[in-house]
Amino acid sequence: MKKHLKTTFCLLILTIFLFSSLVDGARNNTTVTILSGSAGIEAELFKSAAQRYMKKHPQVKVRVMEVPEKVEQRLAFFLQLLESKNSKIDIYEFDVIWPSLLEKHFINLNKYGGKKIASRYFKSLIENNTVNRKLVAIPLFVDAGLLYYRSDLLQKYNLKPPKTWDQLEKSAQIIQKGERQKGNKDFWGFVWQGDKYEGLTCDALEWIYSNNGGTIISQDKKITINNQNAIAMLDRAAGWVGSISPPDVTKFTEEISRNFWQVGNAAFMRNWPYAYALGNADKSAIKGKFDVSPLPAGKNGKPAATLGGWQLAASKYSKNPKVAADLLFFFASAQEQKYRAMKSSYLPTVKKLYQDRELIKNKPFIGKLYNVFINTVARPSTPTGIHYNEVSSKFFYSVHAVLTGKKDAATALKQLEKDLQKITGFQVGRVQ
Repeated sequence: MKKHLKTTFCLLILTIFLFSSLVDGARNNTTVTILSGSAGIEAELFKSAAQRYMKKHPQVKVRVMEVPEKVEQRLAFFLQLLESKNSKIDIYEFDVIWPSLLEKHFINLNKYGGKKIASRYFKSLIENNTVNRKLVAIPLFVDAGLLYYRSDLLQKYNLKPPKTWDQLEKSAQIIQKGERQKGNKDFWGFVWQGDKYEGLTCDALEWIYSNNGGTIISQDKKITINNQNAIAMLDRAAGWVGSISPPDVTKFTEEISRNFWQVGNAAFMRNWPYAYALGNADKSAIKGKFDVSPLPAGKNGKPAATLGGWQLAASKYSKNPKVAADLLFFFASAQEQKYRAMKSSYLPTVKKLYQDRELIKNKPFIGKLYNVFINTVARPSTPTGIHYNEVSSKFFYSVHAVLTGKKDAATALKQLEKDLQKITGFQVGRVQ
């Protein structure tokens, strides 16, 4: 894996330098490069927006370059580029959990007009992106985990969207058995993100929090993960593997889950909002046959959705920080966020768009997400700060060991508790 990561990184850097050596027309052209995600049509949307920006600013050349889907691989790329003070990359698209980790490498957007437009966005996201009184990023889209369900199959088997994990398991079993008997031997009840990466942290946090198992580490810096409710929920999830979920679900990422679901081989899927528009694409096997709802609730009777989202920041090593900031603001503007939401299902961070009649008419599912967003759970990136990446890695490796049967949940979480104490220096506490 490390060798593959290093090779991929070298190829990326080589590509960057090859592109930067090309002549783009007039000598006074300014070239700005953004590193974009690769999930779904993310890069396509950036390229489309770049074309609109260049039409308005013919003196600027915008390049969009894709990076790996897995966020920890993306973070590794970013850290190597930023620590080397690379000036070839101007704008970075990065995860909601990274501001405190990367802030020293980004310009203060308040100096380029950020303070004037900050009130347009959700307050919590602006606060998340403000580190040491410096606005280091503008929120591009907000995410939360959703339950996707085949509405046609629920109707076929006289079932309702599940509100609890018990109900999901029973419905998944019924539909899976029925569809296999009708000839689809590849059909499974429930797909999700089970590979060893940040996506598993998000999924597992939702399971645990919905079952009164806490948030791994509390906001007051107490390690709470080793508790009976968390243990019970992870043991339950391990039972899904090979029963209602494919044996290989422990290798699934967002896109693998989505592709599996989109060809019609699953009754339920946990994923982010971006998968909604793709599932309704013209060539999708499930177009018009599915809907979304909050994820199931566990012991506490409430669903949980991990808060996600991606931000845009401008590198302090950019040779054109003013242009980079202007382009960044353009990408995250209300007009461009509306375009993204209309063409896909990325949820806007501009508040007024949630009252936009045209958008709601075009994407009515957005109006169904209120209950999802009021039940979001944040990953413990704030209390852990620079240690978050290591904390999350330890967590998802521990969860993965449970899912693959290498350890039972009680053993895994007991060891995880000790590991987190060493990493953070925090004391053990109880779930409140």
